[in-house]
Amino acid sequence: MAPGAAIAEETETSEPPAPSPWNATVEVYGFFPLRTTGSTTVRGLTADVDLDLNQVLRPLTMAAYVRGSVEYNRLGMLTDLSYVSVRGEEGRTSRDGIRRLDASLNNIQGIYDLAARYRFGDREEAIAKAGSFSVIPYAGVRFVDMRYDLDVQFEGPRLSASRSRSFGGTVAQPLIGTQAMVFLTPRLRLFARGDLGGFGVNNSEDYSANAQVGMGYAVGNNTQLNLSWRYMHLGGTNDQSPQNAYSINQNGVELGAKFFF
Repeated sequence: MAPGAAIAEETETSEPPAPSPWNATVEVYGFFPLRTTGSTTVRGLTADVDLDLNQVLRPLTMAAYVRGSVEYNRLGMLTDLSYVSVRGEEGRTSRDGIRRLDASLNNIQGIYDLAARYRFGDREEAIAKAGSFSVIPYAGVRFVDMRYDLDVQFEGPRLSASRSRSFGGTVAQPLIGTQAMVFLTPRLRLFARGDLGGFGVNNSEDYSANAQVGMGYAVGNNTQLNLSWRYMHLGGTNDQSPQNAYSINQNGVELGAKFFF
């Protein structure tokens, strides 16, 4: 056999190189709550909240959302970071025009997850054969940073007064959850996610939760566009008298772009 033929035969029968054991994803997303309900309690006084999307977006001053994961073989880490800042102002003048009350509320809501994960099923990729699936349970810690600053100012003919109140802070919650996906076609997948944090560890109302279901479609070879429905709950209290507390329920649409590396 000629040397050239031997080399050609060896090339044809050689196996492709094994894929890297490392795998990573990054997702930039936005959460648009179509309805926000709940309550806020400051020094024992409670105000109920029921807002639509326009009422949530109008006072919005900043929002940032990003998820990421890194994996070696089947074991890995994930993170989910979100930050929202809202500023609302309202003023009222008496009918006689000589008294006025102005109020402003600043709210910062930060949620920062870090967890270890283990993958059952197929590797995460933008494109895969129909029927490919994965189930990924995870456990870790969630940091919830919830802060409220309330300023009230009164102006009248004989009296001028102002008051400021603040409450909130950062708590660390134990976190458990699961995410899963299945491909319907090589580019179209269904996915779901659910998690629970808090478990009343820090205070009697210290709970957080997420539930999400949606679909993703691959654009190119390493990018996926996601559309999903999401429900989120946050709650906490200072367990003191007078009480400071909050309870928030949001459900709406999440849009994201996920990149695979």
